[in-house]
Parts: sequence; C-alpha cells; structure tokens
Amino acid sequence: MHIGELAERAGMSLRTIRHYDEVGLLVPSGRTAGGFRVYTAQDLERLLVIRRMKPLGFTLDEMAELLRVVDALAGAAPADQAALAARLDASLEDARARHAKLVERAGMAEEFIGTLSTLRAALP
Repeated sequence: MHIGELAERAGMSLRTIRHYDEVGLLVPSGRTAGGFRVYTAQDLERLLVIRRMKPLGFTLDEMAELLRVVDALAGAAPADQAALAARLDASLEDARARHAKLVERAGMAEEFIGTLSTLRAALP
C-alpha cells in the first residue's frame, strides 16, 4: 500500500509516517519505480505498535530500542532468547507503570470535570 492508505488505516498523518521513516522506526518495505514508498501489512502492524507506544510517552529512542527487541525475537537463537525476554520484560514493566500514571491522571481529569459540572449546575 502507498503511504496515504497506510496513514488512513493507522489513523496517523503522512508527516508523522515520513518522520518515522527518517528516524528509522518505520522503513518502507519497498519503493515504486517513481520512488514512492510502498508498505506491507507487516509495516502497518509495526506502525500500530509505534502508535500504541506514543500515548505512554515513549521517546523515539525508547521506541527504537523496543522495536529492535521485537525484531530480534523473530529470529533469535534459543541462547539469545533469555536476554531478549529480559529486555522485553523491562519494557513491559515500564509500559505498565506509564499506563498506571495515565489512569491516575485520567481520574484527576474526571474529578475536575465533575467539579466544573457541579459549579455549572449551580448556575442559572
């Protein structure tokens, strides 16, 4: 698929996808004779992983590191799997901690909305 279709399917902007290409997070699987980027379903899945990391506040470097682990797992020799699993476990714990902070912040936002709603209900 071309970048426009990829962007639509992922719900992301062309600019963001191009940026991910520039920094090496999402390299297109190919190019047309005219130089246009061509993406596969696997590229879309990778982009969706990146999109899911973004709200948790992962930096581009952290995203790249985690993607290296995920890529390495696919063809890892049994001797390397334990080290990769440990790195994946660390990323998983980090993601859980970041999620917990987001949940806490969402709770505070809900309280604030409730406060504003109460104040508004008291007015004519």
